[in-house]
Amino acid sequence: MRYKAVLFDLDGTINDSGPGVMNSVQYAIRKLGLPDLSPETLRRFIGPSLMYSFQNYGGLSEEDAAKAVVFYRECYSAGELFNFTVYDGIKELFDKIKAAGLKMAVATTKPDHMAFKVLEHEGFLDLFDHVAAPSPDDSSNDKSVLINRALEAMSLTKDDVVMIGDTRFDIKGAVKAGCDSIGITYGYGSREELLENGAVYITDTPEGAWKIISGAEN
Repeated sequence: MRYKAVLFDLDGTINDSGPGVMNSVQYAIRKLGLPDLSPETLRRFIGPSLMYSFQNYGGLSEEDAAKAVVFYRECYSAGELFNFTVYDGIKELFDKIKAAGLKMAVATTKPDHMAFKVLEHEGFLDLFDHVAAPSPDDSSNDKSVLINRALEAMSLTKDDVVMIGDTRFDIKGAVKAGCDSIGITYGYGSREELLENGAVYITDTPEGAWKIISGAEN
């Protein structure tokens, strides 16, 4: 095996959480009395931290972004948290990784208590050796911090792991942490975005990710 462990982003990589996230963002924007965001803008909220997204994509001040986060979580926690579908092939990818004796972890900017709920809801939580996610009051958008946290928890080095993600935030985090990365194109980032930010590998499917992990595809 090429690696000892595989790290996964959550939203846009394991599951398509777009509907729940976008509905909650729109709810927050409306609660602030602002015009609805376009579907294209809403899609950009999937992946980064909420504070970053509301400020950079919603055009809000830091103060209003903090209010928007509160409104977002009000809606998301009320039911939109589970408004997602698991991508085809993900469960099979998990099974192959576990059968090969590799460790698995999640590195997500989704707050820890929500990440645990989502993984538990789908019956995936027990498959992972570690879940690296920020506390609700941590607005950091640095995925490398989470990657390093997972490495420490599993007693591994950067050379032992590969990070799988769908946006530049996942890839940039892997580059900063010094580990390999697989950019997947079925999520919310483009092939160009993934390549421009340093993805070591690119694939269109979970099965393609397995071929890379196992060394079947060089």
